[in-house]
Formats: sequence, structure tokens, C-alpha cells
Amino acid sequence: QVQLVESGGGLVQAGGSLRLSCAASGSTFSNYAMGWFRQAPGKEREFVTCINLSGGWTYYTDSVKGRFTISRDNAKNTVYLQMNSLKPEDTAVYYCAARLRLPSSSLNEYPYWGQGTQVTVSS
Repeated sequence: QVQLVESGGGLVQAGGSLRLSCAASGSTFSNYAMGWFRQAPGKEREFVTCINLSGGWTYYTDSVKGRFTISRDNAKNTVYLQMNSLKPEDTAVYYCAARLRLPSSSLNEYPYWGQGTQVTVSS
């Protein structure tokens, strides 16, 4: 079983950047595909991006393509989300999630979740 802890959230102006980190422990990190999801106030949690075991394959929801980049460092047991050109509509609690082997864009397929980190983008 893997435990996940996100960090790096905060308040940023529109057009700015943030880098989120998700540190994993308790299991072999390189066995887990990783995903980032977000939940805005009053809305359902939604998929943002995911990455495969090696980091060589990634997938993004359309609204963040070209602005966000997911990466992972298996030696550090950490997955990252670099967010550039942030918009007010990116404001949400961001969660990382893990599942064995194959990545997925479906939140229901991820059994392991972090506690979330707040990202607020001001206009």
C-alpha cells in the first residue's frame, strides 16, 4: 500500500506558475502509475493528467495541454505537476493518486489518494 503527500500549493496571480509535488512512501513507487486530479468548489473531482511507470508516457485533459507538465522521479519517489500560465479557472484542490501498473484518466480506478493541496489563482 502506498501513502501519498502533496505539497506546493498556494496563491498565485493569473499567468503565474506553481510546481506541485507528491511524495510517495510505503511501497515500491515505480510499480505505480500516477495521476493528478482537481476539485473546484461545488464541482466534482476531475482528471488533470497521468503518467506511466517509467515517465515516458503522459496524458492530459484538454484544458491544461501546453500549460501543465507531469513528471516523475522514481529515485525520489515523487511525482510533479508543473503548472504554467495559470488561470482563475485552475483554482481547485489538487490531488495526486496512484494505481498499480497502467495509468488511467478515471478517478474510480485509483485506490490511493493524497490529502490534496489548495491552488488559488487570482485574476
